[in-house]
Amino acid sequence: MGRFIVIDGLDGSGKETQAKLLINYLEGKGLKTRYLSFPCYESESSVPVRMYLSGELGKHPGDTNAYAASMFFACDRFISYKTDWIKDCNDPDTVVVANRYTTANAVHQLSKLPESEADAFLDWLWDFEFKKLGLPEPDDVLYLEMTPDISEKLIRSRSEQTGRTIDIHEADRDFLKNSYRAALYASNALGWNRITCCEGGEPLSIELIHQKIIAALGI
Repeated sequence: MGRFIVIDGLDGSGKETQAKLLINYLEGKGLKTRYLSFPCYESESSVPVRMYLSGELGKHPGDTNAYAASMFFACDRFISYKTDWIKDCNDPDTVVVANRYTTANAVHQLSKLPESEADAFLDWLWDFEFKKLGLPEPDDVLYLEMTPDISEKLIRSRSEQTGRTIDIHEADRDFLKNSYRAALYASNALGWNRITCCEGGEPLSIELIHQKIIAALGI
């Protein structure tokens, strides 16, 4: 694999938009690319994830502990890797860009734990997904830093415009706030590149965020 780039952030932060803009930019430079998005909602591999996010296992994120929920998302990634994108990872000329990855567990599931348990959880998560399961570790992680209040507004606006159902992560205001704090902790602990995506209580333009991403990656 030529390079594995992950874009993550709170719900509503523009991950999909920025990942696809990056794909277009890379292809414009003549590079071979592969776009990934997790969870793989169209695949049976995501059944446990869908059950969890729809509230079948509990109406609140904390009803399923951080380790159990992490395994649901990791299982989805593992199956998709083995049945689909492993070939792209073995291609030295392909740049893989993922919208969410193991990093999402390091944000959303870490948020369920006290800070005193954060390092132990991150150590377990990295060992479980990258060593035990053998998933590829990303070369670059870009975290789109959007404050929870703006994220919440964008989530609700997207739902109104598209009719998309708000899941138990998105619907829980306290969970968003805790996930934001967890993301700052994880990004510092794991050396992610944080991209500031808002200013003065408003989101920055899509193009400005895109330019920040290009600059951060040096491409």
